[in-house]
Amino acid sequence: MSIIFGPINSRRFGKSLGVDLSPSSKQCNFDCLYCELKGAKVVDSFSEVVSVNSVVEAIKEALSVNQDIDYLTITANGEPTLYPHLKELIVKINSFKGDIKTLILTNSGTINSRYTQEALVLFDSVKLSLDCATKHCFKLLDRASKEIDLDSIKNGMLEFSKVYKGELLIEVLFVEGINDNRDEIKELNSFLLELNAKRIDLSTVDRPPAYAIKPISYDILHQLSLGFSKDLPISIATKQNLSGKKYNYSSSEILNTLSMRPLSKDDIEILFSQESIDRFNKLLSSDKFVTISSAGVEFFKPKESQ
Repeated sequence: MSIIFGPINSRRFGKSLGVDLSPSSKQCNFDCLYCELKGAKVVDSFSEVVSVNSVVEAIKEALSVNQDIDYLTITANGEPTLYPHLKELIVKINSFKGDIKTLILTNSGTINSRYTQEALVLFDSVKLSLDCATKHCFKLLDRASKEIDLDSIKNGMLEFSKVYKGELLIEVLFVEGINDNRDEIKELNSFLLELNAKRIDLSTVDRPPAYAIKPISYDILHQLSLGFSKDLPISIATKQNLSGKKYNYSSSEILNTLSMRPLSKDDIEILFSQESIDRFNKLLSSDKFVTISSAGVEFFKPKESQ
């Protein structure tokens, strides 16, 4: 049983130390088709609970060895907000963490709970998952506990976004043939426009899933991103193994493409041919772009499209 894992170097969060609140078994209120953990019966509470003192001591010991940590990332083999002492834990972490930032990764299943919100507001960064905006999709893909209702999740996210002062991040994970359609994008877009998110990550399956589902390609991710409003801080969460077709763009096509959806340097390297990258760099040196920083990621946008 290991509470601490890492450190892990991340482009977006620097050097991150993972904290697993369910180190001995999977304890989750979802059984998502894409989960990297083996499928398991959903639960609404932890039956195996590590003490707050054990978690705190493990963190302190890890920080004594790794003194250049940027983030403490709270997660679990399952859902971390089911940990019954989450608020007490984050209060204690905040008392000694110093300049280190805290991040929690949650499936949003308990976000309508007052206790969950009271705990999450104490984190520097909160990443909420929302894969579906329609009930049929949610039931098919996320396979949540019967106690969890999609409308309650949406209402809880809206309430939380109004009171939370930290860095609110949203992740939408796409699975081929389930939530990668026009109707789902339309509903997601409409809802996400109501949230005050710092960044919205669009991603797909990048590890072996528990069930027989397939990821979508980078090309499809990029096309889906164009279905969201330009007012949303959309980021394509690229992975090293997420390849795409290389496109050859003229200078005017580059400007037009980035005016429709600002792209990061990683996106450009995956999407553009080498010739197009050379054209982009020439435009960049000619001061044709402005950079937009969004929760640790820099995006390029043509000046004239502001």
